[in-house]
Amino acid sequence: MAGWLCALALLAAPTVALAHDVSHSDRAFVQTVTGPAFAPFFYLGAKHMVTGYDHVLFLIGVVLLLRSMREVAIFVSMFTIGHSTTLMLGVLCGFGANAHLIDAIIGLSVVYKGIDNLGGFERIGLRLSPRAAILVFGLFHGLGLATKLNDLAMPANGLVTNLIAFNIGIETGQVLVLAPIVALLSACRSARGFARVAQIASGALVACGLAIVIQQSMEFIAS
Repeated sequence: MAGWLCALALLAAPTVALAHDVSHSDRAFVQTVTGPAFAPFFYLGAKHMVTGYDHVLFLIGVVLLLRSMREVAIFVSMFTIGHSTTLMLGVLCGFGANAHLIDAIIGLSVVYKGIDNLGGFERIGLRLSPRAAILVFGLFHGLGLATKLNDLAMPANGLVTNLIAFNIGIETGQVLVLAPIVALLSACRSARGFARVAQIASGALVACGLAIVIQQSMEFIAS
């Protein structure tokens, strides 16, 4: 399992920088919508979450060391509140940020969670509220989503319905991603060597997060 995680990190590193990209076909579809289209936008939201490597890596980091479903529910809810808030407000109010800059910050969120799981902040005497950190980074994840949707210039007719559908799709995709991961972690948590595997996985998160930060920073500078 440890070797598999390392391989996954190496494979993910070159591609995570593209995690927020919208495919040409999806982009073309959105730009042709002229009214409410709940089902297609629901699908786009779920697809974006399931294929959004940065979101998935961050969520893996969030649930990796949680020991109860209550903790999982609380922490994931904090993330959901954060990204739903900036997603909805960002699109409805028409504000966003440079996509590369936001994606670099999202990469930092993955780095943060990996270091946090390794106890890195405690070692230097820095005490951060885990829930507050998840909420704040959730705001940036949502702002990244809003920025991409704003770039698509979604039509005003049906905007609220389509945006709600997209957000519900995001939450559904989040459940689809997390359910098997949480089940696997629950089954393996008591196994010998899990702590070591968790350390390796957290190190892999740091590596992938740094890959996002470096790539997106370079794109930001070049833009």
